[in-house]
Parts: sequence; structure tokens; C-alpha cells
Amino acid sequence: MIVIFDLDGTLLNTIDDLGYACNYALEKTGYPTYPIEAYPAKVGNGINNLIRRALPETERTEENILRVRAYFVPYYDAHNCDFTRPYEGISDVLAELKAAGHLLAVASNKYQAATEKIVHHFFPGVFDVILGEREGIERKPNPQIVFDIIQSIQNNQKTQILYIGDSLVDFETARNADVPFVACSWGFVAREKLVDAGIAHIIDQPEEILHCV
Repeated sequence: MIVIFDLDGTLLNTIDDLGYACNYALEKTGYPTYPIEAYPAKVGNGINNLIRRALPETERTEENILRVRAYFVPYYDAHNCDFTRPYEGISDVLAELKAAGHLLAVASNKYQAATEKIVHHFFPGVFDVILGEREGIERKPNPQIVFDIIQSIQNNQKTQILYIGDSLVDFETARNADVPFVACSWGFVAREKLVDAGIAHIIDQPEEILHCV
């Protein structure tokens, strides 16, 4: 089986590093900052959308987003592993999946360079494919990232796919790609929202992943 994981809110709790990077960039460009606790409601759909949500409503132009991003990216590149940590039990689950012969992939809306750096830092040698946001390719919920993962895994007879994520964007991505989806409730989206979205399979602990494959 090919098991595809979202990154932020699924494998890793990245919210502190994202929040500090965004606050740094906002401060540098003269905008108000937020408590870190406010950032789970602002993440999703990539860095530009995080910045868009963090900007005052009247300032959400593409020019301003790019101006803030110019400070965000270098800071985040230097600090994206400061407070980020795997969710408890995730590393053990990945090891068991790997030992059982499953192929593992990451599908993230975080830009590619940061996605690769963080995954290699916390999960060295674990994932067969690591894909983030790439120029010229629409981000999730466009299903292209799922198709690219499947296509990039060569010489295998494993046709079953499972997508695991914490957000409604992940749910939509899996639905658009027509692959089975399991939502995890330990991420950035409240369980009630996952239930209200009509998601059939929701798990509350990482070890439950082993019962889904």
C-alpha cells in the first residue's frame, strides 16, 4: 500500500515555528502580530494563504503578501525545526508501516524546500516520496500532488492508496483524487469540524493508523 501523509498537523506539530515566522515577518513589515494560539485557525493552503489571513483585511493584496513572504521564508528556513516536533507515537507508527513493506509519502502545501528539510530532519530515510508546493503546480486540494506521488513510485505492484490528513483541505484533496481518506483529530482542525464535514473515518491516536492499512 502507498500511505500518503499530510505534514503540518498530521506528522508534525509545526504551529509554533510557523507562528513565530509569521509574527517576525509581520513586525518587519509594520503589521500587527498575534499570539501563537491564534495560528491554528490561520494555517492551511500554503504560506501565502497563511500570510493573507494574518494581514488586516484591508491589506490583503498580492503585493503585501509577497512583501511579508520575503521576510517569512528566510526566517522560517532558519528556524523551522526550533519548536516543531513529531506528534507522540508518529515515529513508531511510521517505523511499523515501513517494516511491513508499505510505501510512505508526504503531500504538503508547504513550499518544497522547507518540506524536504523538515521531513529529512525528523524522519531521515523514512519516506519514499516527499512533495510540497512547487512552482507551476496547483496546491491542494488540487489532486495533482497525489497523482505525482503515485507516478513517482516506480516498479511496484502496490495499487492500494490511503491518504491521511488533519484538515478539510486534505479531505477535499483525497476526494478529488478519488482515494480513501482518514482524518486525524490531533492536528489543527477541531474534531467537530471534521465530523460536520461528513468525514467517515476519523482517528484520535497515531497508533490507530496501523488498523487502517
